[in-house]
Parts: sequence; C-alpha cells; structure tokens
Amino acid sequence: MKVESKKYLCGRSNQVSRLKLNLLLYFFVLLFAGCANQLPPGGGEVDKIPPEIVEVYPPNGTTNFSEDYFELTFSEYVDKRSFKDALFISPAFDKNPEIEWSGKTVSVNFAEPLKENTTYVATIGTDLVDFNNKNRMAGAFNFTFSTGNEIDKRVVSGKIFTDKPDGVMIFAYRFDVDTVNPSTQKPDFISQAGSNGEYTLPGLAAGVYRIFAVDDEFRDLLFQFDQDKFGAPFKDIILEKDDSLFANLNFFLTEADTVSPRLINANMTDKYHLLVNFTEPIDSSLIKSSNFYLHDSTAGTRINFKYAFKGATKLTEIVLVPSDTLPVDNTIYLIIDTVRDKSGNIFYSDKSLINLTDKVDTIKNQIANVIPPFGTRTADFQNQKFNFFFRDAFDSTIAKTGITFTDTLRNTVKYKVDFLDDASFNIVPLKNLEPNKDYTIKIDFNKFIDAAGNKHDSIYTYKFKTIAGFDFTGITGMISGVEDKNALLVMQGLDGKKLTHTAKPDKTKKFIFDRIEAGKYLLWAFVDEDSSGTYNYGWTYPFKAAEEFDYHPDTLNLRPRWKISDVQFNFKNR
Repeated sequence: MKVESKKYLCGRSNQVSRLKLNLLLYFFVLLFAGCANQLPPGGGEVDKIPPEIVEVYPPNGTTNFSEDYFELTFSEYVDKRSFKDALFISPAFDKNPEIEWSGKTVSVNFAEPLKENTTYVATIGTDLVDFNNKNRMAGAFNFTFSTGNEIDKRVVSGKIFTDKPDGVMIFAYRFDVDTVNPSTQKPDFISQAGSNGEYTLPGLAAGVYRIFAVDDEFRDLLFQFDQDKFGAPFKDIILEKDDSLFANLNFFLTEADTVSPRLINANMTDKYHLLVNFTEPIDSSLIKSSNFYLHDSTAGTRINFKYAFKGATKLTEIVLVPSDTLPVDNTIYLIIDTVRDKSGNIFYSDKSLINLTDKVDTIKNQIANVIPPFGTRTADFQNQKFNFFFRDAFDSTIAKTGITFTDTLRNTVKYKVDFLDDASFNIVPLKNLEPNKDYTIKIDFNKFIDAAGNKHDSIYTYKFKTIAGFDFTGITGMISGVEDKNALLVMQGLDGKKLTHTAKPDKTKKFIFDRIEAGKYLLWAFVDEDSSGTYNYGWTYPFKAAEEFDYHPDTLNLRPRWKISDVQFNFKNR
C-alpha cells in the first residue's frame, strides 16, 4: 500500500496548535510560580517495568514506502542517549540519521535516500532504558518496511546461551563467497538478544547468510577478538525462495583467546624458590622441571630445575626450584622452552632476567587444599580420587612412604598415587570403597621435605565418609535426530553445583546417566564432530563452524533414590 505523508498533512495546523499551547503553558507558569511550593515526589514502589514501543509509523510490513523518516512512540519517557545506542537499521546507511524528540515520540530522519525495491529492518535493541530507573527493554523490537511492492519476510531466530545474554548482538552477513570477516566488516543485518537470550532476525531475502553472536563491548559493530565474546554458527544459513523461517540457530558464547602467553618476570623469593609470572594462566601439563632451565651468563653454565609446581600461587604464577644454589652476584636468565595457555596458544623460547636473593627459607611445608574437602560425607565409593595440593615441592619417592589409607576398623585400603606436579598428587583406591562408611587418609609430614630441608614433625589426618549407594539417582532415555551423528549428551548441574556428567548413546540411541548426585540439572547434547569429547566453539575468520547443539526443554529435578526413565530428547535436526 502507498503511504500518505504524515508530516505534510499535519504540518501547518501543528504549528498553530503548538503556538496556542505554548502561550497557555506560559500563563499557568506565571500564575503558580509565586505560590506553589516545590516538593519532592512522594514515596512508592520502585519502577521495574521495562519500556515498550506502543506505536510505529509506518506500520510494520508497509510496502511502497517513500517517506524520509519513521516514528516510534514509547510507553514512558526513555533515555535519549540510550536510544541512539540501541537503534540499528538494516541495510545500514553511510550517514547516521537525525533524531528528533517530542515527549515520548521519536522521529528518525534519514540523512540519505532509501534504496529502491529494498526491505529495511529497524531494530531497537535492549540497550534502550527508561528515563527514571534505567529499566532495559525486555527484548529487541523489530519492524520492517519496503520501498518496493514486496516485503522480504524470511526470519532467522534462536537463543544465546550464556550467563548474561541481555544485549548480545546478532551479526548477519549476506555473501556469495567465503570472505566474511567480522573483525573488519560490519554486518548487513543486525538484531539483539533479550534478557532470556532469545533473538529474531527478520526482513531477510533469499540467499546465503553467515550469522554470528557477538557481545559487542564498544557497540562498533565489529568483532574485537581481544575484548568481545563470540558465538559461531554450526553452519551457514541458506534461505530459499519458498522459505519463511529458520529456527533454533542457537549460540554458545566464548572468549576469543588467540594471544600466546608471555613471561613477565621471575623473582627469587628465597635462595630455593623462583616465582615466575606469566601474562595469563598456563596449561598445568607443562609445569614440569624439564621444560625450564637457567643460563648463568657470567659463568657460562646451565642450571636445571629440581622441582616445578603451581602451589598456592596466583592464577598466572608458578614456582620453580633450582637444582643448585644460585650465585647472587652473577647475571642469570630463566629460559622457557615452551609455554601453552589453556586455550592451546603456544609461545616458544621465552626468557627473563632473574632478580636473585640469598634469603634463607625457614617455612615448613603445608597442605594448601584438598578435594574433596576435609570431612566430606559425599565422597563416591566408586572411582573417587582424593587430591592433595601442597604449598611447596617435595621428594615424591620419600613422600610415598608417608601415606596410609584405612577404614574405621584400621583395615588397609590399597591405593595408587599419581603426581600432578612436584607439589600435588591424587590418591586412587585400587578397589571400590564400601558405601556409607568412614575412612581415614594419614599423611606423615616428616616425609614431605622441601628443598631447604624444612619439615613438620606431625601427621595430617584426612577423614571422609562415602555416600550411601541408594542416595544416588540417574536417568535413562532415548535421543532422536542424531541417527548418523557422533552425539554426546551432557548433564549440567544448577543451584550453584558445578557438576557435569557426560554420556554417549549406544547404537540404538539409548543413553544412561548413572550414579548422579541428586539436584537440578540441564540436559543438552552436541554433535562431537572432532571426537574430542568436548564442545568445539568454532572460530570467526578463517571461518570454522561450531559444533551443533540442542537443549532438552525441561529442567530435570533428580531426587535421591529415584531414577527417571524414558526421557525423550528430540535433537532438532536443522
């Protein structure tokens, strides 16, 4: 339909009306200015209602649109600056539109002509807040209009899965060849997720689209990998002529860590210990003494390390113990062969000058942490590991002789010890423990001697109780939609519990989660394309698709001693 000019019809009469209104308001101000006392507003409930758009011009879906503006009316007064930050128009203009306000109504005036036979999508995102209490829009608002005879009505929708999805941007790029780089190219179409993570991307024509979720920190419509979280799609979206909706294009957000760790400094805290600081936490599997050495440039010699460990240091720190005492008057460098961060980024051959000291170490070794914690009554009697983390390194050969493991009747429990680094280890029973029973692990500190020869003349006693077998719960069910795919199911704990369990369906697509602690869980599944056993988030450029995932619609409330059976998981095959 052809839209008549709203501005033309109302132009002159509006000017006369406004003049009369201004004179009337001026009269009332003079009348009451001398006698009316200015009082603060009365008390009442805090406004928690988010602003809404109650009127749109032109109406959503308008065709043959020829005006040079559109208007929006809100349910309440809104913050004008937040409106500018929340307004997105697709396709984008080269020049920013001009904004004019009249009360709760805003007019967006185009600074350049609209393109012929083009569908435009105006989006007001959740960055918009009201004037009084800064309540955000509950969800992004979209409306479309076209300069041609038809509206492009294809829609992509989905959900962002992250702790705070509110305001996460959706960047959509239409392309024919693989040249999309979100770090250098602004999107062709834009939307924004609401507080529940859901988004809608309307007004799309037939074609191929690559769509990303970006937590755009600076709202510059570019993906900055050093500051923005992102979500990659599991595939490019192809919208055919007869398509109307592509649903459930969901995203996990992750941090884009592409920077290799670097050595910041290395300082001797005493004559036996070297505290090493990196730009970020490094992979604990590389905390090995053989991966580091010292170069004495004064004597022209190499000095190896006796111990390497994490200890009770900051996240970015580790501790190294030289095999020999270092001469404090020499110039000595720490040389690192290879360091790798937790994202897999590697830096080779880093070095740092050491600040030396001959301070004596008199601190006796102590336990910094135990997992499960002391006195736990929820230890599993099957496949349970007991992790002990010390503040300082020790000789593992001697330390092994200082560990005993018994039950309440002092019967010996056979176990093995696996060392995580030179200051931590876990104890693994060789046979399953008994349910609902007390156990004791004793550690003779006399056997845990640090490099300076310090030791405690005492015995540490760690007590725990195994959970009763009937306190466990579990679920069984069937998953559909993944018949020819390598699927993996995940149960993720809620209510503050960071419990995660995984299960792989069998050939009949039946899955079993057994021996699960009671509580509330989310159940989701993903297609393990790389067979890594962990979810692959993909990458933006060069593009690497994320692994496809889907959520079971219901939260599972698992009660003790009660298993849920026949759970049906319909993996949406998109």
